[in-house]
Amino acid sequence: MARLHPRLEAAFELLPTQHAVHLLTRHSVREQAQNGFADYRLPLTPEGVALARDWGARLPRPVSAFYSSPVGRCLDTARAMHEGGLAAGLVDGPLALEQVGDLVEPGCYVQDIRLAGPLFFELGVVGFINRHLAGDLDGVLSPADGLGKLTRYLHARQPPAGSMAVHVTHDTILAAFTAGLRARGEISDEDWPWMMEGLWLWFEAGHLHWIWRGEPGRITVHHLALAPDLSPVPSTPAGA
Repeated sequence: MARLHPRLEAAFELLPTQHAVHLLTRHSVREQAQNGFADYRLPLTPEGVALARDWGARLPRPVSAFYSSPVGRCLDTARAMHEGGLAAGLVDGPLALEQVGDLVEPGCYVQDIRLAGPLFFELGVVGFINRHLAGDLDGVLSPADGLGKLTRYLHARQPPAGSMAVHVTHDTILAAFTAGLRARGEISDEDWPWMMEGLWLWFEAGHLHWIWRGEPGRITVHHLALAPDLSPVPSTPAGA
């Protein structure tokens, strides 16, 4: 039976109660790829739908918005999470699901699939991300530029204070963004995101805060490439 990463829910007690929170998550359990590379036609399994629905009912606060990669398994993950959240009283009404090109490749990090595509198949997923982190990957944004792009994306979609927004994406995007936030120059198989694993994020006083596998961190927004126009998000007084 599929399960969530054991440290995903452990982050609940570390989330700020007074700030809007984002969950950037990989889609749920999909069918297995025959050649080791999952193309976008692979759907969720029935177990994956059930896991997403259950997780949606256990989220730590009300959900005001769902965003998703246009790929079917991501859309179905968001729909199942919405269904679970609706049953648990965490979602107010019908699903308003926005499909976003920044949550899929090409479109997020990959800018030229003709240059990046062959290397993806040559290096494999972990090798591809490590080449990206080394700053030596044609057709792909640098780690700093990728951080800036996704930071601007999240900042432009702030949910109301005390609520959260869910963003369903793919393993490569989540792996690259998480490694960039943590200033990692290299990752291993153990770092690879589980199905339905997510990164918690929020903005406070000019910083982007995050929690990944129970590890908190923050990065100064104004130091991110491509994001010099972001104004600081003021702190909200406790109890407000």
